[in-house]
Amino acid sequence: MFPIYGMAAFLAPVCRLIKNCSLIVRGLIYTCLIFIGEFLTGIWLNRRELCPWNYENSRWNLAKVVRLDYAPFWFISGLLFERLLRENDETLRPD
Repeated sequence: MFPIYGMAAFLAPVCRLIKNCSLIVRGLIYTCLIFIGEFLTGIWLNRRELCPWNYENSRWNLAKVVRLDYAPFWFISGLLFERLLRENDETLRPD
C-alpha cells in the first residue's frame, strides 16, 4: 500500500497547473485523479490476486476496486494534500 499512497507525490505538478482554479474545480480534479489511480492499481492488483481491498458489497462500487461514495473523502484529501504542498513550496501559491 505504501507505493500506492506514495503516488500522491505525482499530484504536485498538477497542483502547479491548477493553482489558480476555483476550490471546487481543484477538488474535482484531485478526486478524479485519485479515482483513476485507485482503479488502475486495483485492477492491476486484482489480476495478480493481491488487491488488499474489495468493494463488491458496496452498491456504489466500480469493478470492485473503487467506491464512488468515497468521492467526498477524496475531494477533501486532495485539497489537504495541496495545502501541505503549498506550505512548503512557494510556486504553488496562487498568483
